[in-house]
Amino acid sequence: MASGAVKLFVALVFLATPIPSAFGYEVKNAEKFPVVVSTWPFLEAVRAAWKTVCRGFSAMDAVVEGCSACEILRCDGTVGPGGSPDENGETTIDAMIMNGVTMEVGAVAAMRYVSEGIKAARLVMQHTEHTMLAGEQASIFSISMGLPGPTNLSSKESIEKWIKWKNNKCQPNFRKNVLPVDDCGPYHTKSIFNLGKASCTNIKSAVVDRSGSYQFGIHNHDTISLAVIDKLGNIAVGTSTNGATFKIPGRVGDGPIAGSSAYADTEVGACGATGDGDVMMRFLPCYQAVESMRLGMEPKLAAQDAIARIARKYPDFVGAVFAVNKSGAHAGACHGWTFQYSVRSPDMADVVVYTVVP
Repeated sequence: MASGAVKLFVALVFLATPIPSAFGYEVKNAEKFPVVVSTWPFLEAVRAAWKTVCRGFSAMDAVVEGCSACEILRCDGTVGPGGSPDENGETTIDAMIMNGVTMEVGAVAAMRYVSEGIKAARLVMQHTEHTMLAGEQASIFSISMGLPGPTNLSSKESIEKWIKWKNNKCQPNFRKNVLPVDDCGPYHTKSIFNLGKASCTNIKSAVVDRSGSYQFGIHNHDTISLAVIDKLGNIAVGTSTNGATFKIPGRVGDGPIAGSSAYADTEVGACGATGDGDVMMRFLPCYQAVESMRLGMEPKLAAQDAIARIARKYPDFVGAVFAVNKSGAHAGACHGWTFQYSVRSPDMADVVVYTVVP
């Protein structure tokens, strides 16, 4: 080979060599994929997804297996059945799955009587032209497609938690700007009572005190948001949660909302989120993070920017995201709490948990 050709060959090899990122954790092994990333130290969920994808199954299959593991284990009591009772003491399920190749999404929201949320979400994707089914109709569909049910999703622990809350005059709760007929409602707006004060002598005399309003935390409001890059470099994400504890019946959080709790595009990367979904879904932080990476932003800056956009408007909100680009580089950002996310990649002997401070 001529000297000039050798120099050209060396230059091309140098240009093709990945440069470690200063803005996130790189997958350092020459074999970059597969990669699994999850909110929180949900180690068994990540291991289940990793085992599936390493056996040659798709990112979609691995997402289902990982989220299903968390549903069975009832991770932190906030995923799967038996946790987060609503005001009526009932547990419901939100879940979503997204294919980053086709951009298809399947989701279920406020689903009753069926515990396997992520599998129900995938059935919506596979067997309907819709993106989301909700409530009892989501349950009927899922059962008709072969999932077990109807099942009581409450547990001894969730019922005990609900009874204790009732005995505390249903505080804290998610109501605002209302007057209760009794300690636990029913609730009505102030204007209704102002129109008929003479007939409402038993009504509480003041608006519900928001000093006892609900405070989000890891063990009362949580989501598994899981991203997988398979051996072919294809990306999928999925989420599953039983929502916020003592939520108003019918409430749907960000768990089943593509772009909020999770988002994936194989051409760019993926994102997963957790926290105060009622606030976060107003900003679509995961869509924002992925689009920022599309424009060239590194995962760490993309995650920080997505969180900062929310914090500017809601400085007291609690939430976090992780971002992973199509090369496997990953990072996290949070506000209002310390966040942990879990990763498994070819250069790791087992799952590694990363801690992110606000």
